[in-house]
Amino acid sequence: MHRGNWPLQLADLGNIRAGATPQDTYFALRECLAHCLEQNTILLILGGSQDLAYAQYRAYDNHGQMVHYVNVDAKFDLGDTAAPIGPYSFVGKMVVEEPFNLYHYSNIGYQTFYNAQEEINLLEKLYFDTYRLGEVCQQIERVEPVFRNASMASIDVHAIEPAHLAAPNMTANGFNGREICAIARYAGLGDQVSSMGLYHLDDLPNCQAANTLVAQIMWYFIEGVVYRKDENSPSAKKDFIKYQVPVDTDVLTFYKSQLTGRWWLEVPIAKKLTIN
Repeated sequence: MHRGNWPLQLADLGNIRAGATPQDTYFALRECLAHCLEQNTILLILGGSQDLAYAQYRAYDNHGQMVHYVNVDAKFDLGDTAAPIGPYSFVGKMVVEEPFNLYHYSNIGYQTFYNAQEEINLLEKLYFDTYRLGEVCQQIERVEPVFRNASMASIDVHAIEPAHLAAPNMTANGFNGREICAIARYAGLGDQVSSMGLYHLDDLPNCQAANTLVAQIMWYFIEGVVYRKDENSPSAKKDFIKYQVPVDTDVLTFYKSQLTGRWWLEVPIAKKLTIN
């Protein structure tokens, strides 16, 4: 593939070898990512199992901000928080383990039959956002706003339709190649997304179809970064058009960017939620 019109410096930082224990690997990845984040580097991580996203998340512990995490995955990955961390329980660990830096979690592409109803109810109670695979496929652009305030993102390649990866042993349904590339581009466009991980790549066959699609996902993420408009900066927000709409006893406040035509809805900080 050809390089786009990209005024960016790109660097391959090499490989992090697996440690003697998973915790050793988490530590090495976390320290490497934390150092890069301090240098305002945007990171693209090519990983093995998705529990490495926990180390990606912990790299933000001293970054001075709460984390909004967007996960493209057929499963919520809440798991059993009392059990050791794994590729299908790492999100639960983010929620319950200190320091509590997870401000918001969004799942894109979940498939209902892979997630217990209790988990669906819990995410609703926590006011986390979830988007079913079918809903997203009908209107892919609806997930673009999800990335606007995201800090980090990840894509589980099991969320991709296996026919597009030449991987017959993976899940039956998922995003097609065009859809997953569009999602990757939306992630790149997110002004505050400073890291994105592609996980479970070790489950893919070493073939042209799988390798090419992964490369195109990377390409579209980078292109999205190039076309960022920095609309979360104070200077850009000064030029927003503000609309206030009375609804019942409340007043909803909307903002429209004159640069891109995108809209925002102002959401007051909710009161602390107690889960019984």
